[in-house]
Amino acid sequence: MSVRVKDPARDPFRSRPAKRTPLEAAEAARRRMDDTAYRVEVDRRRGRGASANPSGRYEPAQREGFDDGWEIEEELPSLPTEVIVEKPRTIITKNDSPDILFEKSINPYRGCEHGCAYCFARPTHAFQGLSSGLDFETKIFAKPNAAELLEKELRASNYQPTTIALGSNTDPYQPVERRFRITRSILEVLNRMNHPVGIVTKSALVTRDIDILSQMAERQLAKVAISVTTLDPKLARRMEPRAAAPAKRLETIRKLTDAGIPVSVLVAPIIPAINDHEIEAILKACAESGAQEAGYVLLRLPHDLKDLMRDWLAEHYPDKLKHVFTLLQEARGGKDYESEWSTRQSGVGPYAWMLGRRFETTAERLGLNRRNLRLRKDLFTVPPKEAGQLSLF
Repeated sequence: MSVRVKDPARDPFRSRPAKRTPLEAAEAARRRMDDTAYRVEVDRRRGRGASANPSGRYEPAQREGFDDGWEIEEELPSLPTEVIVEKPRTIITKNDSPDILFEKSINPYRGCEHGCAYCFARPTHAFQGLSSGLDFETKIFAKPNAAELLEKELRASNYQPTTIALGSNTDPYQPVERRFRITRSILEVLNRMNHPVGIVTKSALVTRDIDILSQMAERQLAKVAISVTTLDPKLARRMEPRAAAPAKRLETIRKLTDAGIPVSVLVAPIIPAINDHEIEAILKACAESGAQEAGYVLLRLPHDLKDLMRDWLAEHYPDKLKHVFTLLQEARGGKDYESEWSTRQSGVGPYAWMLGRRFETTAERLGLNRRNLRLRKDLFTVPPKEAGQLSLF
């Protein structure tokens, strides 16, 4: 098998209508997954979430495999994780979306080795000229100078403190954090300057930093949200192959709570006909483990994530593929995805309304969200720089 640039004239998907019915889209996904040139062999991607590695949406050429006639059996290596060191000039990202509860965020990494099939951040890898598929979970960009940049930005004379979100795009405690410890270095700076932080993760590695987070929690400067998508370990293994198992996440909630760190649970994403039946069970298990607040997000599929999600369903749940997108389109105004700020998190229509009422009723019954912990920003202080070599300027 060799690779060549795809001829647009022979591309059956190039002239397809912008809007397809769930049945048409499901058939297209099945054809893609039957194409051995498109689908990456299971042995090569063991422990990965995506099934393929299509070209990024900004790439000028698409590539396809073809039989070169040599009939040689190729044994391709498995896909290792490659870490690329990135040195940005700034580290705090500002947000003005009205449906997001934070104004500032930090992402220590681009890409995520957890390999969650549904991850809404996958399409961001296209900005690096990479695929939203397997590239997203095998080519990770790390920012080892994040703490240094953060301290510089916090020391700026015009800086105004508000809660900084860690993990708003990719998980700050994904596996490579064990080696790089970038997230921990960021927390050390925030702790030293009494700066509030909110963390979103699905990793048990967050418990490594209980020593820092518990100190910050005593001053009402830290809270952690644990994402729990399912209590079924088999589904979790298929959907989030390198993330912590469900039981481990519940244990993490308990450890953080016992250390005095406020914990909320995110039932996210809710995937129609896949995990939507678990809403009540997830909230109950998390509340029993110590979670105090809860939220949920309906499956979001921006850009090329739509086809990647269909590929995943075609491989793991082919009988549910059409039904999943029928319900999703019902909740998205007839589309696969609607990015309208007011509805993108929860959807519209009868199905979305039912999910919302089930969540709210269960959360109220379990005593979740009775109080909303607001982190303090009035304690922010900029300590004097350590004495060192005098500057010439």
